[in-house]
Amino acid sequence: MGFFDNFFRKKNSGDVAKDRLKLLLVSDRSSCSPELMEQIKNDIIQVISKYMEIDAEGLDIQITQTETDDSGKKVPALYANIPIRDLKK
Repeated sequence: MGFFDNFFRKKNSGDVAKDRLKLLLVSDRSSCSPELMEQIKNDIIQVISKYMEIDAEGLDIQITQTETDDSGKKVPALYANIPIRDLKK
């Protein structure tokens, strides 16, 4: 299996269910509704697509807790893993 195979493979129903469960868990941990998470995902796709050709199906967004440098208290952080197919010129 080559490096780019993950970017172009079709998701089976198990993968889709896993992604939905992940989205539900993330939204629960962040007190963010699944609908809002989906809106954030769609907005990110729309903006990034202006500059790059991306694999929207492979996009992975997570909200996690991370420590701040200053006080050491935990704050929410948004992480996005966006597979890029090509840059637009």
